[in-house]
Amino acid sequence: MVGLATLNSERLILRPLVESDADAMHHFFSDDEAMRYWSSGPHKTLDETRAYVRTNATDPKYLTWAITEDGEEALGWVCLIPGREGVAEIGYNLRRSHWRKGYAREAIAAVIDHGFNGLGLRRISADTDPDNLGSNALLENLGFQREGYLREEWTTHLGVRDSIIWGLLKREWDAR
Repeated sequence: MVGLATLNSERLILRPLVESDADAMHHFFSDDEAMRYWSSGPHKTLDETRAYVRTNATDPKYLTWAITEDGEEALGWVCLIPGREGVAEIGYNLRRSHWRKGYAREAIAAVIDHGFNGLGLRRISADTDPDNLGSNALLENLGFQREGYLREEWTTHLGVRDSIIWGLLKREWDAR
């Protein structure tokens, strides 16, 4: 796929997500706490995770990298969803056992840099639950600006939820 070069950071290898990553990704998708602010609830079966990973690995509208330490086992993913020309939304997840180690920040930064400097994007956005304090702090730390607050935007397994819209421009990323 276009844009799915393998990306390297200080500690991580981000490679294109493949269907066989589902077994490793089930650690995240079946975890109640990790899935708390996801758009759907925790997966009850490995087959559910396999179907979800298959879509993200094969649908050309998603550019999805597996986060790995060694190029092998997927610890999570970072995904760009292209929209209008030059614009994409970023999404990510990471196995809870690897939270608070800087892995998410490192992986997301690598994908942001590739999006701006490899894919020619001018803007990357993100959409988070206001109560997802970790993700909101991470985006702010990466230079995203809070651009909007959408009331009752999503219906999820938690009920009707508000949403924060974050945006980052290439010129802001370059100036950091």
